Formats: sequence, structure tokens, C-alpha cells
Amino acid sequence: MSTVPDELQYSAEHEWIATTADPSVVRVGITDFAQDALGEVVYVEHPEVGATVAAGDVVGEVESTKSVSDIYAPVAGEIVTVNSDLDANPGSVNTDPYAAGWLFEVKLAESSGLDALLTAEDYRNQVG
Repeated sequence: MSTVPDELQYSAEHEWIATTADPSVVRVGITDFAQDALGEVVYVEHPEVGATVAAGDVVGEVESTKSVSDIYAPVAGEIVTVNSDLDANPGSVNTDPYAAGWLFEVKLAESSGLDALLTAEDYRNQVG
């Protein structure tokens, strides 16, 4: 059974969203369910810092030994930080998807779409 922390929000595309110390910025990663389905992650293509994204935009890729999967922006805003530690350690997405394996941070737009995200319970129901 995949881990689905209650304090996070989720997208239907298997990204998690966490608050940060700055209430206008959220941290994004892929869920335990998604990393397990991908298999061993060997490369992460980061979004461009400074890019403005809409919820649902493809912003990067995660490459694994099984496949290449798109990373979607779960909310609208500006990419402000990427987890460059993944360049040397992409496997952190597998071993610690909710902490060291985070992908990027977004400064939320006024109409970010944050309210449309799934709760942990909703996400658990989606993935079974």
C-alpha cells in the first residue's frame, strides 16, 4: 500500500503539494504511488526557474528504467526553485518521495487552482 500523508494535497496526475514557510509558495513532488509505478528513477528534467505555468501544464519529465513520464504543474504560478540535488541523486524520488525527493516550488498565482486539488482521502480513493 502506498503512503499518502494526510497533510498534503494531491493532483489527479499523482503530484503532491505541500505548504512552505512562505504561504504564497508550495512545494511539489510525485507521490509514493507514482514513484512505485515508475520504477527506479534515473533522471529528472526540471522546469525552468522563472517560468509561469498554468495548472495542468507539462513542466518536466521523470525518466526511470521503465519509462519516461511527464511532470505536470498541479497549480498555476511561477516556478521559483527546483531541487537540484536530484541531478546527482535522482533516486531520492524513490527512496524519499515526500522529503528529499521533492521536485520544485511554485509561487502561487492569484487563481492558482489550489482549491481544486484532492485531499489525501480523495487521492487514496483514486488510486485504490
